[in-house]
Formats: sequence, C-alpha cells, structure tokens
Amino acid sequence: MSISKTEAKQLLQRLIFEDAPPQEWVQDVWGLSPLLGDSAAKLLEAFDALVECCPEEKLENLLQSLYQESFE
Repeated sequence: MSISKTEAKQLLQRLIFEDAPPQEWVQDVWGLSPLLGDSAAKLLEAFDALVECCPEEKLENLLQSLYQESFE
C-alpha cells in the first residue's frame, strides 16, 4: 500500500512533534532560547525541503523503518 507525500509528511510530523503543530514546537523552543529557536526554525525548514524533494517510495520506506524501531 503506497502513501502520498502529504500523508508521509503528516505521519513524520506526528512521529517527531507528537501532537503539537511543528510551528508551535518552534515557538516553544524559541521561548526557551532564541538561539535554539533559530536552530529549530532552520531544522523545520530543512525537514519540509527534504520531504518535498524525497520520492514517495523512499519516504514510505523511512516511515516503515522508523515505526518498526519505535514499536520494538
């Protein structure tokens, strides 16, 4: 069963940021430390760019691997 890039992005966001929206996570980190908040914002930008340029098949394989590891 193949998943779309949008679905893969949502699943990865849920896995990484849990229930918080990614932008809210960045703001929370920024509130703790502006320096770390800047890094968090750059990390989120890189995450979005990687998801966009990565083929759906590779995203699906990554998700399967990450979910298997989290349930072991």
